[in-house]
Amino acid sequence: MTRRLEIDAATMTAIERHELHAHAIPSRETRDLGDALLLHDPRDGDPFWNRLQAVRWPQDPAAFDRRLAEALTLFAIIGRQPHVWPSPVHAGPPDLELRLRGNGFVDIGGGHVMVLAHPEAARPVREGELAGDVELRVIAGPGDAGPGDLEDTGQVLAGAFGAPAARAPELALDLALTLPDRRVVLVLVRVDGAAAATAKATTFGGWTYLSSIGTLPGFRGRGLGGLATRAAIQAAHAVEEGTPYLGVFSGNATAIRLYERLGFRSVGESPDLLLE
Repeated sequence: MTRRLEIDAATMTAIERHELHAHAIPSRETRDLGDALLLHDPRDGDPFWNRLQAVRWPQDPAAFDRRLAEALTLFAIIGRQPHVWPSPVHAGPPDLELRLRGNGFVDIGGGHVMVLAHPEAARPVREGELAGDVELRVIAGPGDAGPGDLEDTGQVLAGAFGAPAARAPELALDLALTLPDRRVVLVLVRVDGAAAATAKATTFGGWTYLSSIGTLPGFRGRGLGGLATRAAIQAAHAVEEGTPYLGVFSGNATAIRLYERLGFRSVGESPDLLLE
């Protein structure tokens, strides 16, 4: 069973707000609607980049229905499919998921938000810890990216998350666009010169959002995902101190166990709701 960490509503909102702005780097749009946050990509219609989160709508049925109607109108105006990420805890109203499902939303795959509760478990990567065939690259700006680093990172992300190989250049370009922002740090792990694992950290405002953590199937079981995660936390702290957190798919028991070993605890689990 996943071990839980209790957090208050203000902390949950702070995490959601931080994640929103981390995903907005470098050029996506954000809007604070007062009782929800909107992420919008004018160029990319993928629902991942176009969603409402931190929803705190009223309990009263009539008032709730008005806010839902206004939200659907907003998605129509921006030309995007209605998409809501309910908060894992402190959603408003508490039965937000049930109400959205009753209005035609379906779960396309939810997950946990996990916060680093025991920092001592995610110890820094020490000199001499790496096996002889393992190389760890920390990329803290465009000047740190060596030949093939970003291309290799894109290939790892495509392979680790089951995306078509043809998407690797697109993923590499997206990473390249974020690197001029000093808040962003990438980690790439190679084994015998072959790209194997990666992680990304975005730090500001007292929080560090860890994302793009993945290991190619052929290199799994060697602890490289944990190594990349620890290195990303370490590199992020060199930029600014921040409490690390991340998201992980509900069904990924292997990743959840890994992050728990590194001191992360789930604050809760939520669906990912799309109007079909």
